[in-house]
Amino acid sequence: MELLPDHAEFNAPAPAGVGRSDASVVEAEAGRIVAEVEALPLTPLHRLARVIVGSATFFDGFDVLAIAAALPVLIKLWSLSPEQVGIIISVGYLGQLIGSLGFSYLADKFGRLRCASLSVALFAFGSLACAFASGPASLMAYRFIQGLGLGGELPVAATYINELAKTEHRGRFVLFYELIFPIGLFAASLVGMWVVPNIGWQAMFFLGALPAFIALCMRRFLPESPRWLASKGRFREADAALDRFRKSGRSAHTTGQPAIAQQAHQPVVRQEQPATWRSLFRPPLLRRTFVLVSLWFAGGFVTAGVTAWMPTIYREVLHVDLATALKYGTYTSLAGIVGSAFCAIAIDRFGRRRWMTVTWLCTGFAMLAPIVFAPMTAAMTTFCISMAFGFAAAAFIGCYVYTPELYPTRIRTFGVGVSSAMLRLASIICPSMIGWFVARGTLSTSYVAIAGVAFFAALAVGLFGEETTGRTLEDTSSVPQPDQAA
Repeated sequence: MELLPDHAEFNAPAPAGVGRSDASVVEAEAGRIVAEVEALPLTPLHRLARVIVGSATFFDGFDVLAIAAALPVLIKLWSLSPEQVGIIISVGYLGQLIGSLGFSYLADKFGRLRCASLSVALFAFGSLACAFASGPASLMAYRFIQGLGLGGELPVAATYINELAKTEHRGRFVLFYELIFPIGLFAASLVGMWVVPNIGWQAMFFLGALPAFIALCMRRFLPESPRWLASKGRFREADAALDRFRKSGRSAHTTGQPAIAQQAHQPVVRQEQPATWRSLFRPPLLRRTFVLVSLWFAGGFVTAGVTAWMPTIYREVLHVDLATALKYGTYTSLAGIVGSAFCAIAIDRFGRRRWMTVTWLCTGFAMLAPIVFAPMTAAMTTFCISMAFGFAAAAFIGCYVYTPELYPTRIRTFGVGVSSAMLRLASIICPSMIGWFVARGTLSTSYVAIAGVAFFAALAVGLFGEETTGRTLEDTSSVPQPDQAA
């Protein structure tokens, strides 16, 4: 494809004082880039992007649960109290909260890939440092550093993959990539069953340092998001990125160059009313932000409570041996994979709003089962908790496609970052809360709290959520005018 001529107006967003005709040219060029992204067939480079970014997300999931596999040993080794265990879990999520806001803000300014690779390198370094922790204090410090990278990787990677996807089957395209996160959780449980008793807890963190190599692959093999480049007015670079996808398709024996969609494409956000980060907290985007932070908070609350604490609860409260406790944790992680896979298959058919409403309701009811049918054996408790986690995973993984759909390109990553910060905030609160209840012998209260958060998420998306299935990314994310916000 012939690249655009080197005109200044094609290399920067239209300034506030630009003429109407020039602004229209910029808007038309941005719309052209978006139309060509939508017209691209699925190429080997699309698949490579999912593999490389998905590999980083796999280790994101692995590192999140590595601490859960190590804690039953560290409790004995360092004589940790339940409150200390809660703090060790929570401090990592504090780093993730800060990292999600910081990296997502930078990614909207400086690019998706640059910030994604930096965040991956940072959490790999933090994981390596955790392996050399000599006590609770040093482990907390290293987990905070690790958390900065883990928090940054999620919103940037999710936004990048969403911006490569076309409208048709976007949910499936994105969520089959995101499915790698619960697989990472399952792998950490499975590996931990053998590695921790036989090699030692440090080995889990050595394995978590492997993504340092993935950070190099991101910058070398993947192009920047054409949608992000177009939002910055960098149309020549966007064309170059698109050309890499086309060449990848031709190398895989595709026939010819894909034609640009003939129908008029939904325009991007107009220059005269640009969206900024403050727009997230003002009408009309405030309603979307409320729904999304509710969903992400619920996802973090359930995930942190179930994955991080349950192996320790099986060991310390239900009095099973270490191998059995880790095995039960693996069953729960496997349920998360099953739930996530069902979401990837079904969410385009059932719709985002309906799917998440029903699955969050089911999560709440499953969390209440150990109380309603008490007393329960450890095996039956595991079954109920695994069912709850499976439904929660089926609900929560939908946020990875739903959230980027609701925010304009220029603030999309920051919008995802703010939402995922609620995931981290919940992940800070829930482990400490469970530690407090466990220390006082009132574990069932934790189940009620987790169920309550799940029910609230179901109400939020059911009453106030917008349906985005089958609409282009530019259509779903456009900022309504004030008189349309009701």
